[in-house]
Amino acid sequence: MSEDTWTSSKKKSLLDPRTKLLLIFVEAVLVLATTGGEHLFWFRVVFAMLPFLLLLTAKRYKTCFIGLLVLGVIYFLEYTVFPYVNGAIAGILLIIIMIINRFLPAYLMGVYVMGSTTVSEFKAAMDKLYVPDALTIPMCVMFRLFPTIKEENDSIRAAMKMRGIRFCGRKAGKMLEYRVVPMITCTAKIGEELSASALTRGLGKEKKRTNICHIGFGWADIVIFLLVAATLVYWILGVFA
Repeated sequence: MSEDTWTSSKKKSLLDPRTKLLLIFVEAVLVLATTGGEHLFWFRVVFAMLPFLLLLTAKRYKTCFIGLLVLGVIYFLEYTVFPYVNGAIAGILLIIIMIINRFLPAYLMGVYVMGSTTVSEFKAAMDKLYVPDALTIPMCVMFRLFPTIKEENDSIRAAMKMRGIRFCGRKAGKMLEYRVVPMITCTAKIGEELSASALTRGLGKEKKRTNICHIGFGWADIVIFLLVAATLVYWILGVFA
């Protein structure tokens, strides 16, 4: 199983892993939790669009296009359909609009970070932040868990499709048994294998572990930090104004 996903050992990611962690935090606080209200509206728009730009730099064109399409449909419903509906339909539509508007940018940022960061880069970033191994090692395992589960799910779906077991087929009733049960078994097995892999690489040793992965800040990281600093200053000025 390859450690890298979209990146290779010869190609450095556009952003430092520490910057990516900062962006996840900012997306959660600013976009997901809507901190600052209307005062930070335009900053929220910028950070909501940032994951799409980062996905383009990572050459994840399909994911970016699907995300933009979903966001476009939501905006269309919000400004053309929602004002003219009432009752339960309006309530359901409002919930859908709010959930997608808030969760989609944060989700796409997580997709970008998970896909463009290797475990070695993540471990090196945690070491530079002086995060203890008791916290870093489980996070390293989780960092590879979700992509591996996705690969297993794709393989199970392809196998079931060959056997005609699908929602639209005659064997739709067997979907729960033949899809969910293997996924539960695979998830438990994958967790054990990734934990063993992490210990085999020496992540559990008490001595300081060396890392050949070199990380550092570049021009893109400086731009992100300046943008976050500007948002923070503008928010503080608005609070005490």
